[in-house]
Amino acid sequence: MTDLINDIASQLATGAVIPYMGPEMLSLCQDVAVPKTPLALAESMTAKVSVPHKIRKRLTQTAQFIENFKHRKSVVHLMNEAFATTPSPSVLQLALASSGAKLWVDTWYDDSFAAALVQSKQPWVQVQGLSQSEHFGQWTGAYAADGTPLAELSEAPGRLLYKPWGAHSPAGNYLVSDSDYVEVLTEIDIQTPIPPQVQAWRSGRHFLFLGCRFDDQLTRSFARQIMKRSSDQHWAVLPNEPTRMEARFLAEQSIIRIPMPLAEFAPLLIGAMQPSVAA
Repeated sequence: MTDLINDIASQLATGAVIPYMGPEMLSLCQDVAVPKTPLALAESMTAKVSVPHKIRKRLTQTAQFIENFKHRKSVVHLMNEAFATTPSPSVLQLALASSGAKLWVDTWYDDSFAAALVQSKQPWVQVQGLSQSEHFGQWTGAYAADGTPLAELSEAPGRLLYKPWGAHSPAGNYLVSDSDYVEVLTEIDIQTPIPPQVQAWRSGRHFLFLGCRFDDQLTRSFARQIMKRSSDQHWAVLPNEPTRMEARFLAEQSIIRIPMPLAEFAPLLIGAMQPSVAA
């Protein structure tokens, strides 16, 4: 395992590895005041809006109900309230932000990794997925590090944070309801919602999945399409025994499972990265 982690660290230093992060990354942060799981986010919403009991624990259905019977603005307001606080970045996030990686994929709505990039003191830009109910015909929004909207990205934008489900900052863009995802998944097979810069950079590169699960079709679909035409070797830190569908997905995508808790993996990777981070 040491050799494997050293290999990942050395390839991170050269930009050959793309970190792909999920909500469980927040488990490494201190004093987190934002929802750390889809269930926690659904519960945050239903604590403020009455939703039928049978869907109260299902995030996308909860958001869809509120959108249908209240308004889309109600969904955005609840999301903005839920993620108003920026968690302090973890040591792992800070290390990844200062590594040789040029692209990071973050599939949760909080701003902690953006805060880590700010602390890296290196230039970066952000691209977020947009809801078609609010931005019909426009799949992504681009922003400078200070939150200024960008009319377009250069072909090689440098260091790029890709938030396919949107994020709290800087503009409260969210893919969260059933209809949000249906619109994207209708087009994702032909890659329309995925920024060209992401498509170009992933070619031949490896993905390192951190804080992610693939135990539902939505997370598998996004990961499959975002990593399309990349290399034939990837890694995922998954401490729990994968479900049948997860195991099938890992095999199908040539993802090597690293069977240890993220809290144990993080210091090992950081230790292996230290020479390159310091450089």
